Amino acid sequence: MDTERWVDLGPAEELQGKPLRQIVIERTAIALSFKDGRFSAVSGVCNHIGGPLGEGRLEGDYIVCPWHGWKFHCRTGEGEPGFEDDCIPRYATRIENDHVYVNLDPETRRNKKPHPVHPLARKVERQPGPVRIVGISTTAMDSANPRYSGSDDLLQCALDHARSAQATETRLIRLNDLKFRHCEGYYSKNARACTWPCSITQMDPSDQLDQVYEAMVHWADVVLLATPIRWGSASSLYYKMVERMNCIQNQITTHNKVLIRDKVAAFIIVGGQDNIQAVAGQMLGFFGEIGFLFPQFPYIAHSRGWTAEDMENNVEFIKTSKELREGAGSLVDRSIDLAARLIEKTAMPEALPRGGRKAHAMDGEDRGAK
Repeated sequence: MDTERWVDLGPAEELQGKPLRQIVIERTAIALSFKDGRFSAVSGVCNHIGGPLGEGRLEGDYIVCPWHGWKFHCRTGEGEPGFEDDCIPRYATRIENDHVYVNLDPETRRNKKPHPVHPLARKVERQPGPVRIVGISTTAMDSANPRYSGSDDLLQCALDHARSAQATETRLIRLNDLKFRHCEGYYSKNARACTWPCSITQMDPSDQLDQVYEAMVHWADVVLLATPIRWGSASSLYYKMVERMNCIQNQITTHNKVLIRDKVAAFIIVGGQDNIQAVAGQMLGFFGEIGFLFPQFPYIAHSRGWTAEDMENNVEFIKTSKELREGAGSLVDRSIDLAARLIEKTAMPEALPRGGRKAHAMDGEDRGAK
C-alpha cells in the first residue's frame, strides 16, 4: 500500500462529533461519515452535477446529496437500490494514534450510469407552421365553485380573436388547474444547483409546470399572460410560476445559454384595485430579462380604483365593454405581427450574395444597397 497518499484528517474523537462532513484535501473532496462506531470515506462530489455530498445527510447507510437528493452508500459508494452501477469512488480509512487517516488513492472508480435526457432538454428549435400563441391564466379560485374572472374572460376573448381573425394556433393554460410545487431555492444553495430543466421538474414527474416550460420555451411564439390585481400586485399563482422560471434566467447567468429568442410577451391585467403600472412593470421587467420582446403598447388593463368596492358592477362592465374586448383583440394583433416579423427575420439567410435581394428591416422599410 502506498503510504505516501495517507493523509491525517484529525483526532478521531473530534471527527465523531458529526455523522457526515465534507473535507477537501489537495483538491480532493471527501465525504467522511461516522456510523455504528466506524469511519468511512467516499467522494464528496455527486455524480449528478457535482453537489457536495458531505454537506448532505445520512439516511440509513446512504448519503443524500443536499442539492437534488441523489443517494450513495456511505461505505461502498454505490448508488441506491436500482442504481448500484451509478457509483462514486470510495477511499480507505484507518485509525492510528487516535487520528483518522484516509488514503487519497481511491479503491474504486467513479461510474456514471447513463440517465434518459429530459424531453425539455432538447434543442430549442422552432417548428414550421403558423404563429403559435399560448395564453396563461394566473387567476386562482375554488375550481369546485368557480366564479367569473375578468382577466380570464379577456384572455379567452384574445385567443378566440387570434384563431378566427388571424388563423393562428392557440393553447390555453390555467395555472389553477395545474399541480406544481413552489420554487425550493436551489439557486440559494449554489448557482449550479439551479438547472434546466428545473430540478423539481426532473425529479418529480407529477409536477405539472412542465406544461408551462414546454409552451414558453419550445412551442409558442407569443405568450399572452393574464392576471388579476391582488392587493396591488399580480396574483400569487403568477409569482409561484415566475419563481420556478428562475431556471430559465439562470441558464443565461451560469451557462451563457439563452432559451428564449425571438418570442413575444404581452399582458392582460384586470382588478378592482389600482396599481396597474406597477404590476405591468414587474411583468415587463421579468419577461424582458429572460429574453422576451414586446409589441408597442404591450398590455391592456382595467381597474376601477381603490374606492370602487362594488365588484358586481366591475364584473358587469368587463362583460359588456366593447372597448376592452376590442383592446384584447388589438393587443394580440400587435403581438402576432411582431412575432411574424421575428419568424421571418430568423428564417432569412444571415448573409446574402452581392447584389442579392434587399435586406429585411424590422420597421418594414427597404434598406438594400443602391
